[in-house]
Amino acid sequence: MLKAPARWGLRDWLAAIGIFAATAAVVLWQNAHVAVLWDLSYVLDSAARIAQGQLPYRDFPLAHAPLTFLIQAAIIRLTGRVFFHHVLYAAIVGGLGTALTWRIALHSLLSRVNNSWLVSLILAAPLTVLGIYCILPLPSYDCDCAFSILVAIYLLQRLSQTSSWLYGIITGAALCLPVFFKQNIGLPFLAATCGILAVALAAELSGLLKPPAPDSPARALSTKPLFAVLTGIAATLSAALLVLHFTVGLGNYYHWTIQFAAQRRLPGPQQMLSVYSDPQLLWKLPCIIAALALLRRAKAQWAKLVALFLFAAPFVYTLCTLFIYNDADERGDSLLALWPMLLILAAALALWNLRSLRIERRLHFHIAPLLPILILIAIHGTLMSQQLWGSTYAIWPLLILLIADITAFLAEFKSPAIDFGKITPAIAAGISVTLLICGALYTTSEERLSYAQLPADPVQHSTFPQLKGLSTPGPFLQDFDELLRYANANIPQTDGITLIPGEDPFYFATGRTPQFPVLLFDRAADPLSPAQVAEAASQHNIRWLIVKRNLQLTADPTPQREATITQLQERFKLAASLHAYDIYKIR
Repeated sequence: MLKAPARWGLRDWLAAIGIFAATAAVVLWQNAHVAVLWDLSYVLDSAARIAQGQLPYRDFPLAHAPLTFLIQAAIIRLTGRVFFHHVLYAAIVGGLGTALTWRIALHSLLSRVNNSWLVSLILAAPLTVLGIYCILPLPSYDCDCAFSILVAIYLLQRLSQTSSWLYGIITGAALCLPVFFKQNIGLPFLAATCGILAVALAAELSGLLKPPAPDSPARALSTKPLFAVLTGIAATLSAALLVLHFTVGLGNYYHWTIQFAAQRRLPGPQQMLSVYSDPQLLWKLPCIIAALALLRRAKAQWAKLVALFLFAAPFVYTLCTLFIYNDADERGDSLLALWPMLLILAAALALWNLRSLRIERRLHFHIAPLLPILILIAIHGTLMSQQLWGSTYAIWPLLILLIADITAFLAEFKSPAIDFGKITPAIAAGISVTLLICGALYTTSEERLSYAQLPADPVQHSTFPQLKGLSTPGPFLQDFDELLRYANANIPQTDGITLIPGEDPFYFATGRTPQFPVLLFDRAADPLSPAQVAEAASQHNIRWLIVKRNLQLTADPTPQREATITQLQERFKLAASLHAYDIYKIR
């Protein structure tokens, strides 16, 4: 069994720099021509009010975990309110995510696949267009959470190569980070990891498992690193809970991030399982199963050719849909249809790999066969949010890691008809080419961003220095600039303002202090009824109401919009009508 190289060579650095730069370039290119103001305003306006000293959960409602907002607030505090700084953040994290996925895949393949360095790089190549921040190129909690999971997996993977207590503590701390980026992803991931490590530690302490010999391959874990990781988890969670208790209050945090978030976004069982209702599974899975069964027993040349055709059929079909369909939506659905097939195959393989961990006396504990299970749990936690179409934009690296595990299994697959070990690079290349070509079209078509209007108009750029780098087609930035000029000229800096639905990064651009508790009026973020909105406007001495008429979103997300505006108009009168906004002043 081979060990991962302790030091990087020149080719490692060149490869890492290449895929980092390619991914970052795609993120920068995306930001140069497209922006979804709705997502942007939620993160940056929330971060701006945190940078001013307001605390989420205590001073204003926030249905998401805090770390993404705290990072963006730190960028604002350190570098000022300049949008391009947040673009650079997304580009750097996106590039690091691709490079990190490559190294994790390489570690998984190293002892199992010939040419593992090349195969892992081939598998990581699609992430240059499908990386963490390539599809939604703006600061996002899903994207940050995906990156933190990659960091945790990277550290876990190498845990058995060190006896350092500090390394175990750091690994435990890293495992906690996803919880504080996105709770529906991080909580299942952390719970599953803690359960696995706790069971392994108990088994070793009870004598069911024996520590590895000093000269054994660095794959088995002994008691010391297991205990160090669990200690790191306990210490990090304890510290985080104490910070939350003395700043925003644990009760507030639990209410908004667990109770309220689950009430508004937790889907039912039928929605959770909808990812596996794709009718294409009825022929794709039988193709893969038939191919493996045929290769397992058949020796004839014709059988080999038929089996390879059956195995390649789902990927060839996905490529063919580029010529079959002209509609970007149908092409995107065809690419996403690979997810349920690959998830089922990865789950079956993960269960198969558990045979190496069956409880018998004097076995070692290996973390590698369990990593796909943790990845699958993280993926399904993500899918709880917006299912397949809405949730996968940030977690393509996790799918690549599952594909790497499937590739390693094929390389070791015993077949009288074909030596899979020799053709593994070709298999990886076929999968990679499919994802790279279809993924590039998926990203460039902005199909995932079709909930926002991105017309085939010239790209417009904001003229405000704080929004340097903000670009998108259509009249939306020109209209927003008009609003900002009006506000600077007519609305005193200290006056309270409510914006409905809150689609634009108004507070980030102006530096004003938000005085109304809700910044974004949609079901997932707004806990107030129309009557409560009017009451809160009075309580917080809101003197201006700005209603956006021409939304970038294709559908108005505000619940009971007309009722809310009607309630507020009893307190406000129309002061101005701009191209896209109605501005009301207190009577």
